[in-house]
Amino acid sequence: MKNNIIKGSILVALGSSSYGMLATFVKMAYKEHYTTAEVTISQFTLGVIGLLLLSLFSGNKPQAIDTAPKWKSITKLMVAGTSMGLTSVCYYLSVQYIPVSVGIVLLMQTVWMGVIMEMIMHKKLPGARKIIAVLIILAGTVLATNLWGAEISIDWRGIGWGMLAAMAYTVAVYASNGIALHLPSIKRSLYLVLGGLIIILCIFHSSLNADFGFSIFWRWAIVLSLFGTILPPLLFTMGMPLTGVGLGTIIAAVEIPVSVMMAHLLLKEPVNVFQWLGITLILAAVVLMNIEKPKQAEIAV
Repeated sequence: MKNNIIKGSILVALGSSSYGMLATFVKMAYKEHYTTAEVTISQFTLGVIGLLLLSLFSGNKPQAIDTAPKWKSITKLMVAGTSMGLTSVCYYLSVQYIPVSVGIVLLMQTVWMGVIMEMIMHKKLPGARKIIAVLIILAGTVLATNLWGAEISIDWRGIGWGMLAAMAYTVAVYASNGIALHLPSIKRSLYLVLGGLIIILCIFHSSLNADFGFSIFWRWAIVLSLFGTILPPLLFTMGMPLTGVGLGTIIAAVEIPVSVMMAHLLLKEPVNVFQWLGITLILAAVVLMNIEKPKQAEIAV
């Protein structure tokens, strides 16, 4: 059990780190005058193609009859995958109106949303250490994103899209944990991303015209699909069942320091002492949840 929790935590952290790189890449694509429609459509299209190829060439291990994909399971995964597509759409629209640092803060409201969802689903109050860890992460978030150290002009359109992104992200995390677990991770990820692509095409179908910038496919789509639609769902579908939604959502907070570092390296955004302190607090909270919980279980026994 302990090894499974550690393994799942590492997988979720890697998936979150990959997702944390996206805002910087999207901002760079926006600077080249690409639109949200072009970014999301190209990202998810290449994501589906990449996962399909991985599924075809990942090995031909025989499946038991009860593990073969059923249309009911596939449908559930595709419906759940719409939350992934909506997360990207809302998040990318959000950072059009507000700085990346504020967008990350809003997206990571999924920390407390995930704990609440777990409490509702399992009808059990979170433990004291989980509550403390959430508070530490929220405090670290404020420091890591330098909210009070920068002059920020708040655009309520960005705030609204950011909160919607957090809600969709929470559902996406939950979907990675509890649907069609009998299927291989690659196939689950493929159907999740396919569902995301379908909802994105439904939203932006009118953008598929002569003005669509198809150059996005070789300029940014490969990077965005790798770090946004291929690696994260694969890692989440493998890791979330081992950690649970509450712990997995908290570990996903490593997305914040990754985003800060990416913005510092590629967008030349400064990182001050308070931001490093916030990053340290976030990582300390992750260690608290990931290491101390197994020890407490051993003492209880």
